[in-house]
Parts: sequence; structure tokens; C-alpha cells
Amino acid sequence: MAIEFTINGRRASFEGDPAMPLLWYLRDHAQLTGTKFGCGIGACGACTVHVDGGATRSCMVPVSAIAGRRITTIEGLAQGESLHAVQRAWIEEDVPQCGYCQAGQIMAAVDLLKRSPDPTVDDVNTITNLCRCGTYPRIRKAILRAAALMKAEQPQ
Repeated sequence: MAIEFTINGRRASFEGDPAMPLLWYLRDHAQLTGTKFGCGIGACGACTVHVDGGATRSCMVPVSAIAGRRITTIEGLAQGESLHAVQRAWIEEDVPQCGYCQAGQIMAAVDLLKRSPDPTVDDVNTITNLCRCGTYPRIRKAILRAAALMKAEQPQ
């Protein structure tokens, strides 16, 4: 029986092993390789995507659990040619070093800003995604910049 869901606004279905982690479906079947494998136990956050709008570690979610749900990956975050405010802030703050964790970091930051549009540094520090290169100061700065960008873009 096919498992049907939506990825980045497009309908998708999968008839393989329902226990397969969403991460492997995204990378191997959907060819959306922006989502990275880091640890396989949900600890590092490199595989963070949005499921129905909330940050989710895709290595821990079986495909069977996404039936009827909306998945957004880093590839689906921009609106056409317009980058999301978090993506723009990431570029402006020159956040990436090796870049491996960055898609997951960005997806976690977008989720945080949905829940807390005017975050404090303490709010930003609740993000548990890991960065082996230690770009945390630039990550924090970019998230705070993105919050300001998003606030400035809201209609008055």
C-alpha cells in the first residue's frame, strides 16, 4: 500500500519499506540531498526538516509516520527566487564553515522564529543542533538578524 504525503508542496508516494527513515527516503528516493545524515540517533540535527511546519529529526521518523503530512526540506524553504529571511541572514553573517550542518541549523532556526518571532539569546540557545566547526556565535547572530529582517518585512 502506498504511503502518500507532500514534499516541498508536491504530492509524493512511497511503496517501499514503511520503516525506512524519512531521511533516507528524502536523500535516496526524492534526491533531496540538502538534508544530511549526521548521527542516525536524532542527536546532532543535521537531518532536521519540517513535518507539518515543525522541526523534526528525519533520521528518527519512519516513512509510515508521514502519511498525509507536509514535509519541507531546505530545498523547499525559499519561495521561488526569494530566499527565506533565515537563509539571507545566514549569507549576510557568513555562517557556514564546512557547511555540513547548515541545512539542519537553518530549518531549526526557522522553526524557532515561528514559535518565538522576537527571540532572546537564551531562546536561540535552546536550539540543540550541533556544529562541529563551532560557528555558534555566527549562528546566533544570523538568527537574531533573521528575526529583525522578518519583523521589518511584516506589513505595518
